[in-house]
Amino acid sequence: MELALEEARAAAVRGEVPVGCVVVRGGEVIARAGNRTFADKDPTAHAELLAIRQAATALGSERLADCDLYVTLEPCAMCAAAMSFARIRRLYFGAGDPKSGAVENGVRFFSAAICHHRPEVYGGINESECAALLRDFFAARR
Repeated sequence: MELALEEARAAAVRGEVPVGCVVVRGGEVIARAGNRTFADKDPTAHAELLAIRQAATALGSERLADCDLYVTLEPCAMCAAAMSFARIRRLYFGAGDPKSGAVENGVRFFSAAICHHRPEVYGGINESECAALLRDFFAARR
């Protein structure tokens, strides 16, 4: 999660919402990214999607069944669906997201009947640090 936090901090410096993500396979980091929605002018450039794309390219496969994903904020519905499609083994996330989260909040995508693959989910990892990063970012923008 520390590497995901590094990516989130770097995103904040670029003026992006500070969310960072790392994909790990066999103890090795194979992808890492921070949000780039503003820089890329792309509403889908969430840290999770960018890291999943990198990991798929690195492994030469759309299936990431033996990979774990670490992200600083509870994933939205789009990112949760991408994790399901990629067959991510385990999801570790930091701060919960009552407004846009879709794992423990909102639509709870992995509990939905339409979800074909459900990763193991572990929330609240470094939660206070992840939440403070987001809180401080938005407070500075107001």
